[in-house]
Amino acid sequence: MNKTDTATSSQNKKVHFVSLGCPKNLVDTEIMVGTLMGQGYEVTANESEADTVIVNTCGFIEESKAESIETILKMSELKKAGQLKKLVVAGCLTQRYKDDLVEGLPEADLFVGSGEFQNIDKILKKSYEGEAQKTFFNLPTYLQEESTPRMNTQPQHRAYLKISEGCLKRCAFCAIPLIRGNLQSRTMQNVINEAKLLAAGGVKELIVISHDFTDYGWDLRKKNNDAVETPVELLRALAEVEGIQWIRLLYLYPDGITPEMIQLIKNNKKFCRYFDMPLQHINNEMLKKMNRKMTKEEILSVLNMIRTEIPDAIIRTQFIVGFPGETEEQFEEILKFISEQRFDRVGCFKYSPEENTPGGKMEDQLDEETKNRRWEALMEVQQNISREMQKRQIGDILDVIVEGLSEETELLLQGRSSQQAPDIDGVVLINDGQANIGDIVKVRITDSMEYDLIGEIVPAN
Repeated sequence: MNKTDTATSSQNKKVHFVSLGCPKNLVDTEIMVGTLMGQGYEVTANESEADTVIVNTCGFIEESKAESIETILKMSELKKAGQLKKLVVAGCLTQRYKDDLVEGLPEADLFVGSGEFQNIDKILKKSYEGEAQKTFFNLPTYLQEESTPRMNTQPQHRAYLKISEGCLKRCAFCAIPLIRGNLQSRTMQNVINEAKLLAAGGVKELIVISHDFTDYGWDLRKKNNDAVETPVELLRALAEVEGIQWIRLLYLYPDGITPEMIQLIKNNKKFCRYFDMPLQHINNEMLKKMNRKMTKEEILSVLNMIRTEIPDAIIRTQFIVGFPGETEEQFEEILKFISEQRFDRVGCFKYSPEENTPGGKMEDQLDEETKNRRWEALMEVQQNISREMQKRQIGDILDVIVEGLSEETELLLQGRSSQQAPDIDGVVLINDGQANIGDIVKVRITDSMEYDLIGEIVPAN
């Protein structure tokens, strides 16, 4: 097949993507989308039209794994119906369970791991030409460049900006280092160049993602004492990117939050005063067992520093219940802590033992009934706090970025304040006033629900 034939064949092919899991996985999907579009493939939102379906899987916890398998099996029905030529299983689940997936999912044509997804165009080309190889795995050492083809799948006014791969931490419950490898930071110039490209494309809100923002550049500085990559220097450089109006940081572990970082966020209006800070537990014995690198006292010190310097800061956190050996007393300590701290947002995971992790090998595993009961108790405490925190915002005037018509009714506009991250927090429903998608408008909050706010646009003077 010559080059002309190859181009023609790819231009006649339609591909449908299903991206599961976290925003970091979504960026990988966007790279695959951009790569294939650059080779003439048409991306379709309708799986029934596609020649190829690519499921970018998540393998983080048991629920994520189950969702990934369920999605693959659902898409495989299209093959049985004769509509689909290629079913590709990519991403974290594939990387983690290479042999098991290949054996257990004969419905799939190709298996592409986290170290090979960037070569999706070459892999598909060879497969369509008749190559028999089904598995494509490598060490997860690929690091995105600013020149990497990528198609932003978010609304035009926002985009995720991934600044690193892998993780420096070795938490006892987490399999991410096994899947994604060690920390690999992109150079600051690389990150800033991509931020400028996104801004030139109309992006107003940058959502900076990594496994831990506060570890950014550690690996580069270890290799080279003259490396400029630090979290604070990256923040300073991002703030200088023209066109960007909001910068949201996701996943700041408390052991890396510094006074200098807080001052930068406090003193520059571009930074959303939003701290997504996974704590996982608060009992010192459990924190040590989880291999978390802070004590309860140190965590309290960081929370106090943030709230003293930025009283209106939004703090979102996550906890794990049911970790091996967790006693009722230790669990009650979490409930007491949440009641005292009154976090704006709290997520909760029921511990699931992961293969080849220290937590998964511990003997004192808890039963599912105990995990479920503790999860329900924690969420009940937080829901009551959330309702109260939401009510307190009635009468406030917030900056809101308009996202379009409400998902509930076309009679309302929907947006997000700087206090709300997309897909994980609530929204602001606008019942009075007009604005275009991507506009940042002033909205007076008139009512609240458990997670969402309701308000009206304040006319500009």
